[in-house]
Amino acid sequence: MSAPDVTALLAELERSDPDLADEARTAVEWLTGGEALETVTQLDVCEFLWYTLPLKVGGDHERLARSLGRLLQLGGMQRYAALCESPTTTRILRTYARDGEDAGTSAYQEALDATGVLPPDVPDLQWSMIMGPEELGAHVACSAALELAIIAGDDVDRVALTRRWLTQPRADLGGDNWLHRVHGERLNRWVLGRGPARRELAQPFEVRLHAPVKAQPIPALRRLLALAASETSLPMRLAPSAAALRLRELAERELAALSRDGATLTITAEGRRLLDSPEAMWEAVTRLLLARGEHEFEVSAREAALMLLADGVLMSPAQLRERVAEVVGGEGWHPTTGLDDVTKPVAELVGQLTALELAFGDELAIRMTRVGQLASLAALRAHALRPRKYVNSA
Repeated sequence: MSAPDVTALLAELERSDPDLADEARTAVEWLTGGEALETVTQLDVCEFLWYTLPLKVGGDHERLARSLGRLLQLGGMQRYAALCESPTTTRILRTYARDGEDAGTSAYQEALDATGVLPPDVPDLQWSMIMGPEELGAHVACSAALELAIIAGDDVDRVALTRRWLTQPRADLGGDNWLHRVHGERLNRWVLGRGPARRELAQPFEVRLHAPVKAQPIPALRRLLALAASETSLPMRLAPSAAALRLRELAERELAALSRDGATLTITAEGRRLLDSPEAMWEAVTRLLLARGEHEFEVSAREAALMLLADGVLMSPAQLRERVAEVVGGEGWHPTTGLDDVTKPVAELVGQLTALELAFGDELAIRMTRVGQLASLAALRAHALRPRKYVNSA
């Protein structure tokens, strides 16, 4: 069956219901963006009706929705036509009109989630709020796959289907898969960050970070947590060395693996989870190296330091600070921000690395261990592949 032709459908609507033809033309142009009507998915229709229409298109929104529904009905697209005149669409449009944008977008998101065609986050990929072309293509493809499964009446495991659709090699991608494409796009965006010095430093990592880094043991942290677990509590006077004290502080305050009770530290449920799973411990430690809760300047400084140390080179603390300052200075940070000093974030990172025995160093020199090098790559990869979000979003 040939795809419905928009021009022919508009001509038919002009004859049968001329009062709706102009509105239908406006609506379908916004919906398709000039593409063929056969490319439209349920997700496209929902996003148009519940977000684009009330926020970006002028006129009587309910009438525009009905007009589009009539056009889609003429084209034999009954499911999509029903969405245009559904109680859900009417309710959302009236919520925007009555209660404003925030209430309307909240109602839109709730309704969109309920359709089942919105691809969920999967272990390999959290979807961005701001998508590049490859990620948008992957998102559309996964949504279409979910829609077809729902229409077929399948009992859909949305996470499993989305993950399978992302990782399956596809002929239309030349044997590649969508996940690899999205990761490549994000890595390229990360490399092309601010400043020529930053780009030059990051460039060799674009290929190196494509493959996941296998979890490695963290013996220092494991020993500490195992001791706390075996003795029920850990005396505060234990661990007199600076590195051991820093490790204990890190486990308590940064990993929430130990809790303080007077003069003792007790292993927490999170600590037991890390102790029971080398993979969980590895993920928690590598995530800590580029903690997202820090100011963006501090993350940039730590990121530059990890790239500089990731090959196991021997550097003095002064050399490391100088090179980090050169890199982040080229990213556009200025003294007027009051955050141009890289000493604090670099020193804190080095303290974490040495406490975890991922690096060995003193006031004269620092060098990553082999496990530390892998931890650096894992931390950089997770940071590079993070989803893009709007400023101030959670």
